[in-house]
Amino acid sequence: MKVPMPEKFIPEIGEEVLADLRRRLSSTRFAPDFSNADWSYGVEAGYLKSLVEYWIDGFDWSAQARAINAFDHFRVMVDDVPVHYLHKRGVGSAPIPIVLTHGWPWTFWDFRDLIGPLSNPAAHGGDSVDAFDVIVPSLPGFGFSVPLRKGVNYWQTADLWHKLMTEVLGYRRFAAHGGDWGAIVASQLSHKYAADLYGIHVSMPVWPGLFAGPRPYDLLGPFMSMLSGEDAEKAIAMERRVVSHITAHIVDPQTLSYALHDSPVGLLAWLLERWRAWSDCGDDVETRFSRDAMLTNATLYWATESFVTSARFYTEAVRHPWRLTHDRTPAFEAPAGVSIFRGDRTALFPERNLSNYNVHYLKERHSGGHFAATEEPAAVVEDIRATFRELR
Repeated sequence: MKVPMPEKFIPEIGEEVLADLRRRLSSTRFAPDFSNADWSYGVEAGYLKSLVEYWIDGFDWSAQARAINAFDHFRVMVDDVPVHYLHKRGVGSAPIPIVLTHGWPWTFWDFRDLIGPLSNPAAHGGDSVDAFDVIVPSLPGFGFSVPLRKGVNYWQTADLWHKLMTEVLGYRRFAAHGGDWGAIVASQLSHKYAADLYGIHVSMPVWPGLFAGPRPYDLLGPFMSMLSGEDAEKAIAMERRVVSHITAHIVDPQTLSYALHDSPVGLLAWLLERWRAWSDCGDDVETRFSRDAMLTNATLYWATESFVTSARFYTEAVRHPWRLTHDRTPAFEAPAGVSIFRGDRTALFPERNLSNYNVHYLKERHSGGHFAATEEPAAVVEDIRATFRELR
């Protein structure tokens, strides 16, 4: 079997794309907004307009591009799927490889503050024995892993990552970390490929077969009959923060994409709603995400024309449901580190999911939300190091 050969890749966005983006931003017809200072109808227009003004006149994509291109990037075709990844070699006596997988509406660049401390811990106040070779792919159909011409879901992504790590990069064993979709991908690697893993670490514990039921947009289905009183109210409040996003992405991703593929402000509003609702930011999203960080991600989604395939990632999980590879328990067999971020407003009683894991390390964090790698990078680094220190 011929092993796919990666090619060096320079992530860049052409000036004509950036000029068109500025033109579209400047000519936006904003929807009227009233009685919405509390964001109860959705994204509040005043804040959105201020962010768009900064996108036009203050945001410096070239500075972000320089930071991104300080690392080595590659692209490779794996099973006819284009895969972009960042690769940073570890500095230490025996670095182990770790693949970091992002979610939605993340990009690979949400791991920017983890790459240095994990690859060169001694340069960041740590011990060189904790060094990793860090591999950060863009999920299929996200960012620079485009153009995607066929449907790919999370369990298929785990198969792709296994080939990327063992065949393309030649690692005999590797570690995996993720949040959001990345946590699901890492957990699937643990289910199907445990023998090839040192272990996994997730910032969001999940259950097997997510989105496999007859009503996949109903995240409370597995739990609601077990809840009452305050717990039920809490669960319903959490569901309200995710239901519009999950339902649209599962049921009507193409219809939504016509709007967001054409309007950068519409795209930004859709992303912004999730950053604010799912993070541990209170009422001020900028306590967790800088304007530059938000607009870098929005620019990546826009310039790579990847919203449509990123949204379809949900649909493909439903159309091609997860199936057991084995019926042993726990379902996720590899040794696991689990970090529970109490500010993750999309996490539905994570303790109920711990029995699915071979828990080796468990840490409860009282700050930080769904975007743990961006919100609390030092905590995620600490927990990844602690998880694998005895598994090397």
